[in-house]
Amino acid sequence: MLIGEHTRLARGVLSGLLGLPAVRREEDAARRRAHGLLERVGLAAEAAVDAGSLPLGRQKRLEIARALALEPALLLLDEPAGGLNPTETRGLMELIRRLRDEGGLTIVLVEHNMDVVMGLSDRVAVLHHGRKLAEGTGGEVAQDPAVIEAYLGSAADDA
Repeated sequence: MLIGEHTRLARGVLSGLLGLPAVRREEDAARRRAHGLLERVGLAAEAAVDAGSLPLGRQKRLEIARALALEPALLLLDEPAGGLNPTETRGLMELIRRLRDEGGLTIVLVEHNMDVVMGLSDRVAVLHHGRKLAEGTGGEVAQDPAVIEAYLGSAADDA
């Protein structure tokens, strides 16, 4: 987390080498911001743990925290639930829902886990071989004949 924060520091390398008080204040502020983001995603207890040592579900939370460090208005998540067990997936969904509901953050989610898509999305667009098949609410998309045929097959396919 601190590596990402250092890209935002205003003081240069020379100031850092000289150990100027302004640099220490800036680095202290960066540590506070990083810790706040770790708290926000539920990783404050693992602040001192090497990122590569974290279980996959925790690593995904860390990736989200690093993205949030940039204070985006739009967060793009590509397969955030990929490789997670059901408990980790539910926890990640709660985090994403909370980030969405806190206000001001739009989230675009690319995901194959339909429980995640339907559980989080206000609007859903279904793509099939690069072509948009349907768009609407989760319920509308789930009932769309083109989506049903593309992903479930038709009765004629079973014959």
